[in-house]
Parts: sequence; structure tokens; C-alpha cells
Amino acid sequence: MAADLSQIVKAYDVRGVVPDQWDASLAELFGAAFVRVTGAAAIVVGHDMRPSSPELSGAFARGAAAQGADVTEIGLCSTDQLYFASGQLDLPGAMFTASHNPAQYNGIKMCRAGAAPVGQDTGLTEIRELVEGWLDGGAPEPAATTGTITRRDTLDDYAAHLKSLVDLGSIRPLKVVVDAGNGMGGHTVPTVFAGLPLDLVPMYFELDGTFPNHEANPLDPKNIVDLQARVLAEGADLGLAFDGDADRCFVVDERGEGVSPSAITALVAARELARHGGSGTVIHNLITSWSVPEVVREHGGTPVRTRVGHSFIKEEMARTGAIFGGEHSAHYYFKDFWNADTGMLAALHVLAALGSQDGPLSGLVAAYDRYVGSGEINSTVADQTARTAAVKAAFAGLPDVTVDELDGLTVATADWWFNLRPSNTEPLLRLNVEARDADTLARIRDEVLALVRA
Repeated sequence: MAADLSQIVKAYDVRGVVPDQWDASLAELFGAAFVRVTGAAAIVVGHDMRPSSPELSGAFARGAAAQGADVTEIGLCSTDQLYFASGQLDLPGAMFTASHNPAQYNGIKMCRAGAAPVGQDTGLTEIRELVEGWLDGGAPEPAATTGTITRRDTLDDYAAHLKSLVDLGSIRPLKVVVDAGNGMGGHTVPTVFAGLPLDLVPMYFELDGTFPNHEANPLDPKNIVDLQARVLAEGADLGLAFDGDADRCFVVDERGEGVSPSAITALVAARELARHGGSGTVIHNLITSWSVPEVVREHGGTPVRTRVGHSFIKEEMARTGAIFGGEHSAHYYFKDFWNADTGMLAALHVLAALGSQDGPLSGLVAAYDRYVGSGEINSTVADQTARTAAVKAAFAGLPDVTVDELDGLTVATADWWFNLRPSNTEPLLRLNVEARDADTLARIRDEVLALVRA
């Protein structure tokens, strides 16, 4: 096929429509290029439940083996299960998934041994250039000896590793509703939760990459409506929603209310700091709540603020030796999980925290959710730079205002802050506002949006 790789090779992964933008023949070339760039003698490959995933991951494995690498195929898995295999086996890995994208999409998330990320600056550009060269001028030269392709099931080992990191042995029984969204949570949750004092109410656990019930993206409020209703109907202690490849987890309390990922970040940070003797670095991106650095400091830790995006979080995790990192998007990263993100481990921390005291989840998280937030508000604009400059000009000269441009424009005072960031892929500006009270939040939000949308 005549492929335009600029359309499918993104900053952190490969992603596009199958077969229009890419297919098995291209996946095979990516497998060959991955081995060339990593220099790996062996790799591990896994895939999600999308209809195209088995064929694409199989082609990738053949391409890698033709370059002399031995391939371990772990079959159906969540993205964090692939990271586990990469870390445990100390092998570079490739996960076939398009996360929460619609059914016709698929993609590849790649990592080096120990789940270290592969992005544009860490090998993905070289992989793309190799594939483009082969598309222009013939197939890659095979190795003298073809590698082997073997199957291995890692689900039990993955579950055991997660449960070794959180003590759930003495928690009170909890009733938990889990919405897997027909994604990989339906594969991992039954094994991870097995043997725990949990009354599990499963929703949409059937693996179905056409997503017949709702998009597997729990950050969009419309996709957790079913879960919220079910939590109330069951009188459950909490609800958990996983995205398509089950690396992100969203939490709903006993009232059916969504719990802010910032509050989850703060709660898990406090627990991880306690596990690590009351000290350590915790990474948070710049649009998580003020609550996060406050809680980290209160529990003896050092908060470090980063740009938005998993490559920046993972870089800072490695650079600082951080024990934990969290994002507003419900990605949670753990030192004890090779600095990779795992929503499942965050979920186990929430279960352990809730089950080791008698109060409801809403009461427990109140201590970690101290301010009023707007959530992300998107505005379509003709000129991102000009509108951002207008907002900066309006606020920068005000008394007691600080301005920084670590990632977009962040403006802060003692009572509120906002961040305005351009989308990399669409003509959008994304606004997040937080304040000490709802009236202040509304005032600042409306002032900024008036300037953005002028």
C-alpha cells in the first residue's frame, strides 16, 4: 500500500485507520525496523481485542524474527501487562492497540527493555525513516538466521506482581462495579481481583473491539453514565472504569460521582510515600490540582511539576528517581512498575485505602480534593498563538500574578490559576482553571474564554 507515515507516526506511538492508512505488510516492516533500531536479540509482543490486532501483531512478530530476533508473543493483554512483560523479561516490547480510539483504528506502543518509552526523540523517528526507506526501495535484508516465535502467558505473573505491591489482605469486604467498556479490563480484572475480598459486579467484560456499548474512554463524561447508574443501583462502595487498553482507570464514588484523577494522584502519592518511609519525589503535570503538591509535601515528599504527556513524566521519573507520578488524564506511573503507567495498580491502592477504614469513598477523598476545578474546556481558534498572547497581555500586568510558559501559558495568584495550552493535532486551545471557590472559578473561566473566543 502507498502509506503516508507522517499521518500515522505520532509523537509517542503509531496510530491510524486499518486498512486505509496501514495494514499487515506495513506492520511487518515496523517489526523489522524496531529490531534494527533497538538492536534487540529478543522482544515481546502483545495485542488488544480489536478485530485487526491479531493479524497486525503477528505480522510485526514475523518482521522482527526475520531480522534475527526471538519473539515472545503474550497474546491478548492490557498495555500495562505488556509493560510488565517488558520489565520482567527485560526485553523491548510492542503493544498493538489504539487505546480509546474507534474500532477502525489500531496502533503500536513501543518500549525498550524495562518498559523505557520509545517516542520521537528516543527511536521512533529512526524507525519511521527505516520503514520509509524500505517503502521507497525494496524490502529489508533478512538476517542470516531467523529468530524464533514462541507463545507465553503472563497474566498470572502480572496479577501477582501488582498484588505484591499493595496490601489488600486485611481490607473489609467491598462491592465494586467495574466497567471494562468491552476493552482489556475484561481480560485482566477477573485475574487481578481473584482471591480479594471484593464483590465484583462486571459491566461490558466481553472483549469486543467494535465497542458496542460506549467508547472506551472514561474521561468523557458520557461514557461513565452507565457505571454511575449501576453503582447507585447496586449500592456499591465504588465504581472503576477502564479505557480500551486498560492502562487508565477512572473512579466513581458511592454516590455515583466521578472522583478527580488529581484526588486519586494525591491519595496514591500519600500511600506510596508511606511505603517508601515517608520521603521521595512525586511527579505531577502542571494541570493537576494544587492538592497534589500540597499532599505530597504534607507526607514528607518532594513534588516535581512537569509538562503534560507521558514521555515528560517518564523522563522526570527516571531523572529524579521518583517513586510515583500522576496526570489529570488518569495515567498513574510507579517506580515499582518500571516507571510505567498502570491504572490497575492505582485502582488497587484506592481499594486498599477504602477497605482499611470504615467511611465511604466520598469522605476518604475529600481530604485530597480541596479546590474547585473546571475540567478541560476546548475552544476552536483560528490562531492559537495570537489568542494566547491576548490572554497573556490581559493578565500578566496584574498585581500578585505569576506567569510561566513551561507548557502553554500558566497564570496564577494565591486564589486561582489557569493553564491555556494549544493542541498539537487540532486548531484548539485547551483551558483548565482551578480556584478556592466556585464564584472565583466562574469569573476567571469566563474572563479567559471571552478573550480566547473573541
